[in-house]
Amino acid sequence: MKSTPFNDGWSVTAKRGLFDGISGEPVAASTVTLPHDAMLSLERSADAPAGSHGAYFPGGAVEYTRSLQLEAGEIDTVHTLVFDAVYRDAMVFVNDHFAAQSPSGYSRFSVRLDPFLRFDAPNVIRVEARAHKDSRWYSGLGIHRNVALVTGPLVHIALDGVRVSTPDIDEAGGMIMAETTVTNDSLRTSTVAVTTAISAPDGTVIATGRSPITLLAGESGVVRERLWVASPALWSPDSPALHSATVALDDGDTSTVAFGIRSLQLDPRHGLRINGTTVKLRGACIHHDNGIIGARSIARAEERRIELLKEAGFNAIRSAHNPASPELLDACDRLGMLVMDESFDMWHEAKSPFDYSLAFPEWWERDLESMVAKDFNHPSVIFYSIGNEIPETGRPHGSRLGRLLAEKVRSLDPTRFTTNSINGLVSVIRELPALGGGEAEAVGDVNDAMTDMGSTMTELIASELVTDRTEESFAAVDVAGLNYGDSRYVSDAAEFPNRMIVGTETFNTRIDVGWPLVLANDHVIGDFTWTGFDYLGEAGIGRVDYTETGGAFDGTAGPFPWLLAWCGDIDITGHRRPASYYREVVFGLRSDPYIAVRRPRSDGLLPAAGPWSWSDTVSSWTWSIAHGTPVAVEVYSDAEEIELLLDGESLGNTPVSGFRAAFTVGYRPGVLVAVARRSGVETGRFELHSSIGELVLSATSDRSIIRASDDDLAFVTITLAGPDGIVRPDDDRTVSVEVAGPGVLLGLGSARPATEESYLESRHRTFDGRALAVIRPTGGGQITVSVTADGCAPATALVTAA
Repeated sequence: MKSTPFNDGWSVTAKRGLFDGISGEPVAASTVTLPHDAMLSLERSADAPAGSHGAYFPGGAVEYTRSLQLEAGEIDTVHTLVFDAVYRDAMVFVNDHFAAQSPSGYSRFSVRLDPFLRFDAPNVIRVEARAHKDSRWYSGLGIHRNVALVTGPLVHIALDGVRVSTPDIDEAGGMIMAETTVTNDSLRTSTVAVTTAISAPDGTVIATGRSPITLLAGESGVVRERLWVASPALWSPDSPALHSATVALDDGDTSTVAFGIRSLQLDPRHGLRINGTTVKLRGACIHHDNGIIGARSIARAEERRIELLKEAGFNAIRSAHNPASPELLDACDRLGMLVMDESFDMWHEAKSPFDYSLAFPEWWERDLESMVAKDFNHPSVIFYSIGNEIPETGRPHGSRLGRLLAEKVRSLDPTRFTTNSINGLVSVIRELPALGGGEAEAVGDVNDAMTDMGSTMTELIASELVTDRTEESFAAVDVAGLNYGDSRYVSDAAEFPNRMIVGTETFNTRIDVGWPLVLANDHVIGDFTWTGFDYLGEAGIGRVDYTETGGAFDGTAGPFPWLLAWCGDIDITGHRRPASYYREVVFGLRSDPYIAVRRPRSDGLLPAAGPWSWSDTVSSWTWSIAHGTPVAVEVYSDAEEIELLLDGESLGNTPVSGFRAAFTVGYRPGVLVAVARRSGVETGRFELHSSIGELVLSATSDRSIIRASDDDLAFVTITLAGPDGIVRPDDDRTVSVEVAGPGVLLGLGSARPATEESYLESRHRTFDGRALAVIRPTGGGQITVSVTADGCAPATALVTAA
């Protein structure tokens, strides 16, 4: 089948009812190129229905329209539209006839157009979408993933009809199983030959097979080819070699898919093995949004995010809490990032008043089928998660349902492992009031409950109550996914000696406790921190407040205008925060120490934090404060002790505890140096220099040459620094961006977690001396990105779209 992008030429407007259209004022439409996020254009407010969960964006309903002109000669061609996802409750109409529905905001679905098409006039495709208090995070709104028009002859390879697996691999080579589903949509019996060719990563054909298949009218059938490949290049995180399979019918229809040759094994003695080698998962949970461009899933944005996560030391991601986009999985395949693809955040019981639980009873099987069909050929995908923090997992009927979901996944794909991301607190939360003498009640805000319980939550998750209530749910899957459950790692090994465990979600502030447990226990295969990349919504759960008493803040919601969760190792512009370097030290991937400086304050207030809050630190020794002002300095290291020096003068030695050493320093500009030592021998050092001189504005693109394609982007980093190139975190100002040439400004923003600014404007204030502009090409040629700021000489970045 031929797949053609169907992303340009769409018109989007506010959704209106039939009777609104009779007497109401017309609503202006705008032309957009998909993927698109209509929510970014809506006005945020403190009284938005979704509150901090949805980043204070309101709900809304939109409709997209596009025309499709067909020639009379195409009447015997199959036409299908494939939507990678629409948020949410999508309704698709063709020439005003209902054609398809998809209630999930993240599932791929297809629409067979042929029953509704006309060939004497343009066809009108209309897609409705809506979002309203139906998500616990920023959802976006509209057609936020790609759309393709898939066409082919009446006898054709089915959608997702080529599946490749590698069931047998040894030192000599590998057996490849290629399964091709062929569909006969003609009115006659047809026999076609199916040819399969396997190509090595360099494009060389290394195996072929051919089989005929006879199909009755309206029938589908599967051709299976077992193909032997000698000494293939194996796919792994360190060496992500990709092969391809090209399937051709003798009527001309073809399909090519990429795949990897690799083996997976799992046992409590060796843990997780890939190609026979044990791998510990250094994992990051990530939400689906791409920061300042919102929920748009554009290939280059997904690729860049994986590049940055891998550079920061991660080797695995968990798509919290929904199926990942095809573009994200493509990037993981190419770059060698392992994936736990997650299906649902709720089953029958709602977490938000209008969420997917309303559709789950009728749609869960179809949406699991969609996820597995999307994932099957991606070697990066090694786990399917059937749910996240599902309340039903602590009760018999919920455990039974979990088994049904797991078995459904196994029936669709027996080559991968299943898990269920279970939070023991959520599984028994209805019983907690009864334990205290009160009455059981419905689940409230999970984040608030976890924050309020503090250390008591750790004890609860390790309790016999949770053990008993979750035993059946864990038994239904291949690996027990524990959210915030590291207190069970050791005890479960004794009580359930065959139970495999993965930390599906963990506090970013407890990696110094959790990671040594992962390394020390063979049955624990990895840790997925919350969270690897910062995101929109769940606003302020990782913030640091300043109060007279300090300690812990109440609840988790950051008040308006909080926008970001502010708990990512990497901020939404792609800049690594201090927590990322701390994790790199704990992972054993960094030998040099790292200096993080708490933002200086003179008001006497103390920091108040929550369980997802990293210290309010920046790696800088350039501050506009009086000399002698006390400044708290944190040094991250795996050494025994740290000596801190300022301009060569020793400020003392401090032993390292929990991979960090703390100092209080009277500020003065200069060179701050941390020297790490073990047994008196220096193991590494790190320096921070103060910046002097005039402020310099700069603009630098991540790549000087990009493709003149809708799925490519240029990310232009804007900085305010001294002549020495050192960024100045407390000299922020508003920058303006203009784009000339074949490109448009898709988004402009900073990592500022609380702001009323829009990412869709051409002006934005920097944060910690940085901002980011995202440029989308509209054709070939040179794109000029001009940046200005008060008090600075203009800056220019040049990008060639080739």
